[in-house]
Amino acid sequence: MDASQEPLPPVIYTMENKPIVTCAGDQNLFTSVYPTLSQQLPREPMEWRRSYGRAPKMIHLESNFVQFKEELLPKEGNKALLTFPFLHIYWTECCVSIREGRKRGGMAQSCSCVSSLLRKKEGRRRKEMDAQDSSSCGTVALCMESLSQIVCSCLCRCVVLSDPLKDSSRTQESWNAFLTKLRTLLLMSFTKNLGKFEDDMRTLREKRTEPGWSFCEYFMVQEELAFVFEMLQQFEDALVQYDELDALFSQYVVNFGAGDGANWLTFFCQPVKSWNGLILRKPIDMEKRESIQRREATLLDLRSYLFSRQCTLLLFLQRPWEVAQRALELLHNCVQELKLLEVSVPPGALDCWVFLSCLEVLQRIEGCCDRAQIDSNIAHTVGLWSYATEKLKSLGYLCGLVSEKGPNSEDLNRTVDLLAGLGAERPETANTAQSPYKKLKEALSSVEAFEKHYLDLSHATIEMYTSIGRIRSAKFVGKDLAEFYMRKKAPQKAEIYLQGALKNYLAEGWALPITHTRKQLAECQKHLGQIENYLQTSSLLASDCHLTEEERKHFCQEILDFASQPSDSPGHKIVLPMHSFAQLRDLHFDPSNAVVHVGGVLSIEITMYSQMPVPVHVEQIVVNVHFIFSDIAYPAKEPGTYTLRQLCASVGSVWFVLPHIYPIVQYDVYSQEPQLHVEPLADSLLAGIPQKVKFTVTTGHYTIKNGDSLQLSNAEAMLFLCPVESRAVVYSNTREQSSDAALRIQSSDKVTSISLPTAPAYHVIEFELEVLSLPSAPALGGESDMLGTPEPHRKHKDKQKTGHCMVTTDHKVSIDCPWSIYSTVIALTFSVPFRTTHALLSSGTRKYVQVCVENLSELDFQLSDSYLVDTRNSTDLQLVPLNTQSQQHIHSQQSLFFVWELTWTEEPPPPLHCRFSVGFSPASEEQLSVSLKPYTYEFQVENFFTLYNVKAEISPPSGMEYCRTGSLCSLEVLITRLSDLLEVDKDEALTESDEHFSTKLMYEVVDNSSNWAVCGKSCGVISMPVAAQATHRVHMEVMPLFAGYLPLPDVKLFKYLPHHSAHSSQLDADSWIENDSLSVDKHGDEPPDSSSLKSRGSMQSVCSGEHKGLPMPRLQALPAGQVFNSSSGTQVLVIPSQDDHVLEVSVT
Repeated sequence: MDASQEPLPPVIYTMENKPIVTCAGDQNLFTSVYPTLSQQLPREPMEWRRSYGRAPKMIHLESNFVQFKEELLPKEGNKALLTFPFLHIYWTECCVSIREGRKRGGMAQSCSCVSSLLRKKEGRRRKEMDAQDSSSCGTVALCMESLSQIVCSCLCRCVVLSDPLKDSSRTQESWNAFLTKLRTLLLMSFTKNLGKFEDDMRTLREKRTEPGWSFCEYFMVQEELAFVFEMLQQFEDALVQYDELDALFSQYVVNFGAGDGANWLTFFCQPVKSWNGLILRKPIDMEKRESIQRREATLLDLRSYLFSRQCTLLLFLQRPWEVAQRALELLHNCVQELKLLEVSVPPGALDCWVFLSCLEVLQRIEGCCDRAQIDSNIAHTVGLWSYATEKLKSLGYLCGLVSEKGPNSEDLNRTVDLLAGLGAERPETANTAQSPYKKLKEALSSVEAFEKHYLDLSHATIEMYTSIGRIRSAKFVGKDLAEFYMRKKAPQKAEIYLQGALKNYLAEGWALPITHTRKQLAECQKHLGQIENYLQTSSLLASDCHLTEEERKHFCQEILDFASQPSDSPGHKIVLPMHSFAQLRDLHFDPSNAVVHVGGVLSIEITMYSQMPVPVHVEQIVVNVHFIFSDIAYPAKEPGTYTLRQLCASVGSVWFVLPHIYPIVQYDVYSQEPQLHVEPLADSLLAGIPQKVKFTVTTGHYTIKNGDSLQLSNAEAMLFLCPVESRAVVYSNTREQSSDAALRIQSSDKVTSISLPTAPAYHVIEFELEVLSLPSAPALGGESDMLGTPEPHRKHKDKQKTGHCMVTTDHKVSIDCPWSIYSTVIALTFSVPFRTTHALLSSGTRKYVQVCVENLSELDFQLSDSYLVDTRNSTDLQLVPLNTQSQQHIHSQQSLFFVWELTWTEEPPPPLHCRFSVGFSPASEEQLSVSLKPYTYEFQVENFFTLYNVKAEISPPSGMEYCRTGSLCSLEVLITRLSDLLEVDKDEALTESDEHFSTKLMYEVVDNSSNWAVCGKSCGVISMPVAAQATHRVHMEVMPLFAGYLPLPDVKLFKYLPHHSAHSSQLDADSWIENDSLSVDKHGDEPPDSSSLKSRGSMQSVCSGEHKGLPMPRLQALPAGQVFNSSSGTQVLVIPSQDDHVLEVSVT
């Protein structure tokens, strides 16, 4: 490179900029190695480690080698990094010695170069070449050091290229060493100089709160750093610098809007005079950059230049879709920033700038992507298409290109001003047929051209939105298109877009867009003459709370005006939905259960809330009814369940219909058969006294005519009584009294006829009658004290319940009704209020009959005239009453006893057949209309004479005056026969000997109260002579278990029958004849435990399982009247043992 070369031209900021390296020394030598150096330097990447913990990166180094001149050294305060020389190299040929080199002047030239560097006080390491020429070695040495350090640092700053122009291994090694050293020193220079530059830039940024700080100056400084990163092909780092500048400026604008403004922002608040859009077709817009540097740029200029640089870097990073995203954000932000800074913008200027910018970005992206990539990334670019469409529409409205009459003079002047603000078309797009500039100029040139461009953009945007599934956005663009068609008087084209948008808004629930779209749709339908659709939309708008009151009244009046007009076709109705006209708030049936008979009246009360802004007179409200089986005209004439399906309200020729009533409302229509129901008025009917019964006749679909009657068949033991003033009451289906009439009853022996009053269908007739059932009791009470007495035959079917429940009797009555050919059978259950038992009492040979009457009902009765007679009228038997009172009062749950002494003249006396009768009446003071029959009770007594007398006696041990607990005492049982042979003795147990007859008896001593312990055998079989005063004695030992007056043990007698006896009541003899066991504690200080002393002579069940199937003798119990225990009730004094610590006393 020749030293006399002309000065370098100014730096042009392009992507071809490279780091500057100055070269001094032998220029011919450098020229010879330059091709190899420029080719080999960027081939190998180097790891660049930066400060502040930033991640290392691998970079390829390139350099722009220029001849060293002192003018290239940076001046004081110069912050241009692109013109900054990062490295200085001195080139020379090697010599045999340094001294010879000095003679040739090489050292002088080197020192001159280093001195120039030192004078600039760079303080940086420079590189010089110390030439040592030697014809024998043919090498080149490079010396890189300041003058003061040449000698000491020559080894690390000098690189020798051995035969650089030859192709040998030695040459290749020397080249590798040289290139490695050169890359290392370049990276060291970058790191040092960029680090210092970043520190200075950071210091400058921290001064941004000072009054004289300028954003434009700072912008140039940080952009210089971005240029360096871009020069090093570190596009991501360069983009970060521009993003930081973008964020810093945006924050200042936001603060300005909040009232905290910086002085330098006033430079960007100047009015907008040019709106030619973004410039993205060249890497750097030098015109706008210089305006920023001169502080003459507008807000749009700054934003345009900043985004153009970001766009360039993003495209180098192969992120074109991020360009589209950032562009859309930029355009929206610029509109807001102009408002915040209150920048004066001519009408339409901003729309032009946005439109041109959108198309510029789209064309820039299309220029670097193929069609397949563009189609697959529509989601990133469709926003720009939509924004451009919106701005073009605004320009069309502003310039009068959408009006019906076309643009006027004012619109034309405004169009000329807007086109003037665009300026001349830029050279880079002058040859492009579809450039944004040409499109906008053509669109604003005529109405037809505008319509063509606007429709093309709108349809393209709608198609893009639809293809990516953004239906709402597509409908929104379609809505704008519909508005355009309405302006162009083409409502038929606008309707389809409005309907689509409304459907989408309704599906997503957007209230305000729905209202606005309906207003547009109503206007469209009105122009098209769609009366029914227009009225339907008007009804929806009239009830829309998002409209003003005046707007709602207008649409409501539209409906009322149409409804008041005479119709051309009578009977034709316009059907509109009711939900916009009124709301169904409440619905009530009368009767409330919603059940009515066929032909009945069912009232419906409906509460509706009008949603109209003015009062509306409703002429008629109709409820459409649907039958669950088939459609039937209302009102229903057949039974079934009906559902209210629709509700219609008519206003003139307009019908408002609620298609479905929800929740489901139903009512039932029934057809009832006539019914007769008879029920007692009390909880239970008592036999023997008059009881009230209620008759209920439900007429159903039958009409009771004059002469209709109920025919009741008379029961044998029950009478129907009719009070003199009995009346029948007729009620309606709603329990309202319709009429009443006197009840007429005619009775005969077999039938009782009750005449019914006349009554219409679906009414109820009620009347009361009295019934009387005969008070007959069962022949023998189950609780009778008589044993072995058979129960006589019962004439009536009585139900005897367990416990103390009353005996019931059912009476069935057959009733013939006038509405049926079949008889109705009813059953009335009567309860006998008394429970009667009888008992045979003995005193030696004297006999007494006792009758107990127990009142089980809740009423009190008065008893009188009690009688007990022998139904056979035997002269040998007499019953002597022992009752002194003729009348007695018996309360509820109380018992009365009646006693008669039984005497006879014939031995043995015959069986006794008795009938007990007693008169009774309720104890209340009410006067009865009929006389009551007495209460009767029949029973039979057999074998009641005394055959055996049993007497027991206990004696203390010998030498003692009283019995003591734990001591054995003597028990003597004396059994005496009181009569000779009788007919009842002739059975299997009777045996005959030479002298007399005898029978086998079994005795058993049982102490049920566990006061005594029987020692030894407690039972045995004896042969008893059948003769008067025949006596048998039995001795055994017993032990008292308690102290006090103890009753004697019981002595029972049984007939002992042989095994072939067929009596059903026999018992297993061997189960009775067992040895008694006694367990006695011998310790005197412990009393015997009564629970451990058990008699084994207790009666076993009939047919014991232990002897089942064996022919064993049987036992037959003697009737209670044939055995008299003369010692019954006798007590024995037992004193406690003297050594007992615990005294137990039995008190009876």
